[in-house]
Amino acid sequence: METPSVQALIDAGVHYGCRASRWNPRMREYIHGKNGAVHVINLRETLRGLIRAQNLLFRVAPECKSVLWVGTKRQIKGVVIEAGERTGMPVVTERWIGGTLTNFSVIRSRLKRLEQLEAIDEKAILEQKLNKKELSFMAREQRKITRNLGGIREMKGVPTAMIVVDPSRESNAVREARKMGVVVIGILDTDCDPKDVDIVIPGNDDALKSVRLLVEQLAGAVEEGWHQHDEQLKAVSPAERSDQETEVSATDGEGGGEPRPTRPSRPMPTMQELDLSAPEAATPSEEAAPAAVATEAPVATEAPAVEPDPEEPKAPDAPVSDGPASS
Repeated sequence: METPSVQALIDAGVHYGCRASRWNPRMREYIHGKNGAVHVINLRETLRGLIRAQNLLFRVAPECKSVLWVGTKRQIKGVVIEAGERTGMPVVTERWIGGTLTNFSVIRSRLKRLEQLEAIDEKAILEQKLNKKELSFMAREQRKITRNLGGIREMKGVPTAMIVVDPSRESNAVREARKMGVVVIGILDTDCDPKDVDIVIPGNDDALKSVRLLVEQLAGAVEEGWHQHDEQLKAVSPAERSDQETEVSATDGEGGGEPRPTRPSRPMPTMQELDLSAPEAATPSEEAAPAAVATEAPVATEAPAVEPDPEEPKAPDAPVSDGPASS
């Protein structure tokens, strides 16, 4: 991502602040000095905040998360609309409608009403079922909804980040964003309060040239995030195809892809063909077994015990003497 040079910021008049009598003391750290009755903004802080905002938008864009552009000043409406069309993100250039973020379900119902009015208007013109008074009433309602909510028509939910030009003028929008946990990126002058802004970009928020330069830098970060995401998808897709082909080849014969060639199976013999009475032929391993046993040392085995015949009479037991016989 490219950032503008200090000379480009000076040429655009970004360093001009508000009159010293209108300054906010919390903007002290972003002020370089004073030229007459006008404060001079520290452009080093401007570049630091701009780089932080670009890095955030560069990460948010590939994740398909929405960014809301807010700027209702008359001289900067065109710049905000161009940024929204360039990035494909929702914009608010008219009065901020209360509950746009905190009561988004009602906002969606009004947008559905806009779609109904458009459908009724087209059908009524074709079929000529409504009189001029009814058509005029619906056209007036349609213009009102389009003027207030036309910029957020494609917004499906609460955005991830919100870029606000002059947060002091858009205090309601900043308050709702803080309540809903939306990251607020603010382009603010020396008369604004930076405590409600997550990423502060100090700069002249009144001059068209200054606002255009800063907004174009932020919009470029969103576009670069989209381009890098597309390039990563193009680079990863061939590898994914090769991985899929490897998985398919590994599962061949197991239900995936074409089965592996196998040997033809032999027919099973029937019971009549099998001669169970004939002794089985000795296998080569069984024929070689006696020769192997012959080479080993003979093992002494015990003689089987002979049981006495029950019909044969037993011999009487010899008398047992207590001592040696006398001569």
